Amino acid sequence: MIELVSESRCIKCNICVNICPTNVFERVPDAPPTIARQSDCQTCYMCELYCPVDALYVAPESDMKTSVNEAELVEVGLLGSYREKVGWGHKRTSTAKTDQTFQILKQMK
Repeated sequence: MIELVSESRCIKCNICVNICPTNVFERVPDAPPTIARQSDCQTCYMCELYCPVDALYVAPESDMKTSVNEAELVEVGLLGSYREKVGWGHKRTSTAKTDQTFQILKQMK
C-alpha cells in the first residue's frame, strides 16, 4: 500500500497522479501530491516505478496501513527500492533480461 510521498524529493511532476490505476493521489497546486484514497491502493507499484526521483514508498503489505518514517526508509534503502530492483532510472541496469516470468507462462499452456 502507498505509504509515503517524500516532500523533500518530490519534483511535483504528478506522474504518480496520472499513472495510478485506482486514483489514489490528489493533485495539489505548487506542492507534492497527497495520498487521498490510500485504501484504494492495489499495491501495484506503478507510482513508485514511474517516479523519476524515487520520492515514493509502497509497502508490500497490501491490506494494512503501515507507519513509516522517511529518514528510516532512506537509511535502509527502501525509498524507491522497487524502481531500483527492476533497473529503472539513470545509471541503473534493467533486469528485464533476467526475468523468468515466461517460464511460468509456458507451464500454463
